[in-house]
Amino acid sequence: MPGTPNDLSRLRIALTTFFALDGFLFAGWVVRIPAIKEQTGASAGDLGLALLGVSAGAVLTMTLTGRLCRRFGTHEVTVVCAVLLSLSVALPPLTHSTLALGAVLLVFGAAYGGINVAFNSAAVDLVTALRRPIMPSFHAAFSLGGMVGAGLGGLVAGALSPTRHLLSLAVIGLLVTAAAGRTLLRHEPPTPTRPGRPAKDPPRRMDPRTRGLVIVFGLIALCTAYGEGAMADWGALHLEQDLDASPGVAAIGYSCFALAMAVGRLSGTALLERLGHGRTVVAGGATAAAGMVLGSLAPSLWAALLGFAVTGLGLANLFPVAVERAGTLAGPSGVAIASTLGYGGMLLGPPAIGFMADWFSLPVALTSVAVLAAIATLIGVATRRAAPN
Repeated sequence: MPGTPNDLSRLRIALTTFFALDGFLFAGWVVRIPAIKEQTGASAGDLGLALLGVSAGAVLTMTLTGRLCRRFGTHEVTVVCAVLLSLSVALPPLTHSTLALGAVLLVFGAAYGGINVAFNSAAVDLVTALRRPIMPSFHAAFSLGGMVGAGLGGLVAGALSPTRHLLSLAVIGLLVTAAAGRTLLRHEPPTPTRPGRPAKDPPRRMDPRTRGLVIVFGLIALCTAYGEGAMADWGALHLEQDLDASPGVAAIGYSCFALAMAVGRLSGTALLERLGHGRTVVAGGATAAAGMVLGSLAPSLWAALLGFAVTGLGLANLFPVAVERAGTLAGPSGVAIASTLGYGGMLLGPPAIGFMADWFSLPVALTSVAVLAAIATLIGVATRRAAPN
């Protein structure tokens, strides 16, 4: 088992790289959603149903991934899912109907969900070994990767077709996986071993109270992922359609959100050490609710961008806290349950916002993000005594 500071440092760098790659590839896809919407001729409702494929694929594979992690190891599963994610990101621009788009997004979502369970489980093991609340730093890497991916997408939007852009991302993803994956595959996770067996995380049986707490953390993750998914899938379209932003400026909107999340997560370890997990959830949820009211209803582009940034700061540490606490309680099974519920929020978000946009308007639909953030705040208040730091 890796126990020396150098071993743990190498594992932290490798895992951080995979979190960043995940955000980079995902953001590269989302900033091309408006172009692919036009290419397929989809309405807002049809696009919402197609985007359902990402979340559905993720949710369907998360529980299975938890079992695969226990059997084969979190590091091995992370590398395999990274290869699949890199390959599948190139598929959406090859489609010309909403049905075909939904099908390839199902594959993309399966890889996305799998890698999230695998590397979050590996990160929980590393957090336990280091005995510091560094989980937000991994998710900061995801946000920084998303910022770079979205910024790059904005820069090349007028120069490269979606096909060439996403194919380039696929190549980058495979190269990064080959480099960082070697470190993961050379080291076992920092968990206790059984005699004669590698350090695969053994199944942990959950008593009813533990399962209940894991589900509570999953609900917080659900409220958070709903907001993150909404910003990724609909933020750029809102800026283009409702505030007359150019495609490049609309892509910058997601970069503002991702940058604010990265800043919040980079300071997350210090925040958790100062406030504790419960107070961090309450403060973050309240901030995100206020920010999204501004971001969705502001009449000017710059006010909306400010709202996006405030929302990112508020949501920054909610998902990392929820997944870390669930994983500490129940290992990969806890991560899988919390992640499944969390990405259930993404499963619910795309079609819900699409239908609400058809019935009312996209700005009104986006206020549902503020409602879910407020619910996460209330859950955090209600469970601070039941789930102490």
